[in-house]
Amino acid sequence: MPQRQKFDVERYLAQVRERPCFICGLVSGDDAFAHHVVFEDDFAIAFLNKHPPLLGYVLVCPKAHLEQVTGDFSPADYLRLQAVVFAVSEALRAVLDVERVYILSLGSQDANRHVHWHVAPLPPGVPLERQQFAALDAERAGVLAMDETELANLAGRIAQAISPPPL
Repeated sequence: MPQRQKFDVERYLAQVRERPCFICGLVSGDDAFAHHVVFEDDFAIAFLNKHPPLLGYVLVCPKAHLEQVTGDFSPADYLRLQAVVFAVSEALRAVLDVERVYILSLGSQDANRHVHWHVAPLPPGVPLERQQFAALDAERAGVLAMDETELANLAGRIAQAISPPPL
């Protein structure tokens, strides 16, 4: 298991407030927004969280810049994206030792407006007081320090385990 390091919340907030949408930057191929992608098709993209409090933490997003978790989607497109969330979750369960997979949509109109789902695998043995919100709180829990080789290897393993979601 990678070591934990303190999460620099102030630096993170400054970055997300000053830069344009990082998800749109990633989708457009801008190297400044590069992430380790585990799934991509014409509609959605899924990639490793750059500041993961949990190993294998993935963000799943529509490629189009949508901001409302339901209001900006047709029912069919919402379900299509949820099929990607399901496929990523199952891949994480296949690749990692996972007690539970947390799935939630976070973001803010002040930062990270592009709607995205967090798919966060909780490993077994985490004490109850460090589960749920505490496990996801990077400021409190810290983030995992992983080098590019470790991230690329993990992303490759997850990508290989993803079964294409049904359309």
